[in-house]
Parts: sequence; structure tokens; C-alpha cells
Amino acid sequence: MKYDQLIIYYFSGTGNARNAALWIESEAKEKGLITHLINIDRFKTIDIPGLTEKTLIGFCFPTHGFNLPPIVLSFITKFPGTKNIDVFLLNTRGGVKLNRFFIPGLSGIAQILPAIILWSKGYRIVGMQPLDLPSNWIFLHPGLKSKVIDSIYKRCHGIVNNFADKMLNGKKSYKALWSLPIDLALSPISVGYYFIGRFFLAKTLVATSDCDSCEACIKKCPVEAIKMVDERPFWTYKCESCMRCINICPKRAIETAHGFSGLMVMVVYVLVIPLIVYYLRDYKVMEWVRGSELFGQFWSVAVALVFILVLFIGYRILHFLLKFRFVDRIISYSSLSRYKFWRRYKAPKNYTNMGNP
Repeated sequence: MKYDQLIIYYFSGTGNARNAALWIESEAKEKGLITHLINIDRFKTIDIPGLTEKTLIGFCFPTHGFNLPPIVLSFITKFPGTKNIDVFLLNTRGGVKLNRFFIPGLSGIAQILPAIILWSKGYRIVGMQPLDLPSNWIFLHPGLKSKVIDSIYKRCHGIVNNFADKMLNGKKSYKALWSLPIDLALSPISVGYYFIGRFFLAKTLVATSDCDSCEACIKKCPVEAIKMVDERPFWTYKCESCMRCINICPKRAIETAHGFSGLMVMVVYVLVIPLIVYYLRDYKVMEWVRGSELFGQFWSVAVALVFILVLFIGYRILHFLLKFRFVDRIISYSSLSRYKFWRRYKAPKNYTNMGNP
């Protein structure tokens, strides 16, 4: 065997990336390797147990907005450099199934960015594997049906076992590079998600009056993004949209405020931006901006900043108003996640237990 030790660092919101890490760990144990499975939730320090040249290090994580989750990017950026150590990357991404066909997700820069960072630190990248486990972004769609989830899991389990077998036997695999042209084309969206999109999504979650203040969402949030404000959970800008809170809430009290999100978009683009443009005309600012060669970039950044500012203010006002029952009901009934057809995401029973990372 090329390796005698396997260290896997993982981050997982609803369990997909963790399950993939467990599968790889199981393969390693069968081959007699010493294994370490390390959850990076709320990490403060980075522990690398017993590092030798016969150690294989893996990173398993989800894909958020065709990008790395910020906590994973921070972890890999701070990961200490070394030489002659092999590393593999596995990212889970939103897979779905249409009839008998499995539809893959897209990685964006979720693979290439950490590969570049780790390579620059002296590591050898020996594996890059995307894994199309079930899509779990309850913001955008209902959770998949149980039969579909089981079918996708069964397929992905085999893919991971094959990948793990190659890695542990000293072979290389770069499946992630097969879609590199498409992934690179998505890089502007990846950047947009990191600087704008994730803040928008963080402000779409609310706890309705069904919340009994059990604080399960606060205790299990991997980035400590939820706090109690006015006796109700409040999602801060640190939220990474990992979906753990909305899926584990025992009262199903956490909802995606689709109606509020749509209202904020309308307020910004139909009211606020036109008013700003009208006001700036009087001072001929817009004429100066349009005369600049960087007009497009300047205007896009300005609109994004205005949108985020209005959203943060609007969300704080909404949180205050939720104490009034009629507001709470309006937000709840205008949220698709309230209704039974908008299923929460549940991993197969054999792979749950995300409450105890």
C-alpha cells in the first residue's frame, strides 16, 4: 500500500459530503489504514494528526453557488503548507433524476480553486472527484422524493467506492476536469455568489410563530450564523445557506420567505434604483459615470451594494414585524416552503445523524 494513514476533513450541511467521507473512510479501514475523519464545523484551529509521507489527505465538501462554501475556502486557505503529501478533493453538487436519467450538477470553481491553493502550498493533487448526490437547496426547489434520493445514493456510493479504491492504491483520478470548460464559464456566477448571492440567501430564512425556541438551529449551525433576537432566531450575514437548519427543525418552523425575497427585488429595482438615478441626474453624476470606460463594472457594483444594503435593512424590519401575527401569517403563507409539497431534504436513514458531527 502506498499509504498507511488517511485524514479526511469535511464540511456538510445536510449530510451529503459527510456520507461521501464515511464511504471513503470505510474503504480505507478495510485496507487496514489508520483513519481520521475531521469535521471542520466552527473550526478555530487546524489539527493534522501524525502527518507522514505515507499520509493521504482528503477534503469533502458541498458546492454552494458553483463555488466553495466560505468556511471551506477559509479552512483550505489557512491549511498549513508542506511538501510530498498527496491530497484529493471531492465536492458534492446538486444531482437530480429525470425518469431513468441521472442529471449531473455543476462544480464551477469548487474544485479548481482549492486545487490551485493546495498546489501552491506544496501538496500533490492526486484526485478530483465531483459527486452528484441529491440537490438539497430548499430555497430553490422542494426536497427530492425518497425513491429518487435512494436511487441517486446507490449510484453515488459505487462511484465513491471506485474513486476511493483508486486513491488508496496510489492511482490518480481527475474526473472533475472533464467539465472544466463549462465550470470556468460559470466562474462569474461563482464570484457573484461569493460577494452577493450568499448574503441574499442568508436573508431569506425566517422562523415563524410555530417556532418553540428549542434553539436546535442555533446549536447545530456549523458557522454560528443564527442568534436569538427578540426571542426569535435571526440569520446573520455569516449564514452560508448550508440548509442544515431548515431541514432539522423539528417543528418545520423555519421557512424560506419567497414572498419577502420577491418584494425586496421589486423594491430595489423598481423603486430604489430609479430614484437614485433620478437624484444623481441633478448633479450630473450619471453623465460622468457613463463617460467612464468602466461604466458597466462601476454600475454593477453600485447596484449590488445598494441591493445588499436594502436587503439587510428590510430583513431587520421584517424580523421586528414578525412579532405581529398578521405579518407572520402573510410571510408564512407567501412562502412555498410552508406547504407539504415543498418537501424538506432527508438523506437515507443509514446515512443520517447530522446532529452529532
